[in-house]
Amino acid sequence: MSWGSFSGDEVAALTVGESFFAAPGERVCPACGERSLRAYVNAPENARRPTLVSYVWCSACRKFVGTRAKHPAGLVFSDPLAVLSAAERRELEGSLVGFLAHLDRLWDEGALPQSFAA
Repeated sequence: MSWGSFSGDEVAALTVGESFFAAPGERVCPACGERSLRAYVNAPENARRPTLVSYVWCSACRKFVGTRAKHPAGLVFSDPLAVLSAAERRELEGSLVGFLAHLDRLWDEGALPQSFAA
């Protein structure tokens, strides 16, 4: 089964309510209504300026959105993928389907959601 994109209205709905930083955990998906909306963020080391990359996906209806934003000053977070080498990370991120399946496994195993502190 392939992954789709959230609509503009669904992406807008993702920004309503508490942020994933303040309340990490699964949310209700604006597309399908299941409590299967998950998020993962990372700060790429090779970015020219402090950058936060966010992945938000629904494990039920398989919709996804990725964004880049300025990394908020002082925000620190756990990253279960930090143990990977740069080559392992590139290989994992080379396939969106494989990458999101890996993140879903991390959720199911309890390594995600991430914890955040400012």
